[in-house]
Amino acid sequence: MSTDDGFHPDLTEQHAAPLPTRLHHVKAGELDGNTAQSGGMTRLAAISGGRVGSSAIWMGETHVAPCTASHNHHHGESETAIYVVSGHPEFVFHDGTDEVRISTGPGDYVFVPPFVPHREENPDPAAPAVVVISRSTQEAIVVNLSELYPPPRSR
Repeated sequence: MSTDDGFHPDLTEQHAAPLPTRLHHVKAGELDGNTAQSGGMTRLAAISGGRVGSSAIWMGETHVAPCTASHNHHHGESETAIYVVSGHPEFVFHDGTDEVRISTGPGDYVFVPPFVPHREENPDPAAPAVVVISRSTQEAIVVNLSELYPPPRSR
């Protein structure tokens, strides 16, 4: 199929349709680190309102270095879905009585409900942990916290 048929695999500014009327291809090397961050980890945006015009989701990657833990945080009103790409990250939250630790590995999924304080840890001394994250808001909402506390009971 030629580009004259309306198929544009790599649209340039000169041929670009408005953001909400075309597909967007974000290559692996084009992820953007200019997003909300928590200490101890790096978030990279792939899909966001500012990057591709999404109105309801945010998607990207998170990298946690060996023997590192993120700061405690939550993601406001966002639901967060996590897919473990590599490493064995641990996700820690407070269940109202104690801290709970979920140990994961490649291929695992984790769901984080809105406003639930948590942190990511990578206990591996040699390998980074990499996860793909998708959120139900168009931007990466991050509220950093001084400590974990029990999640709110109702919203």
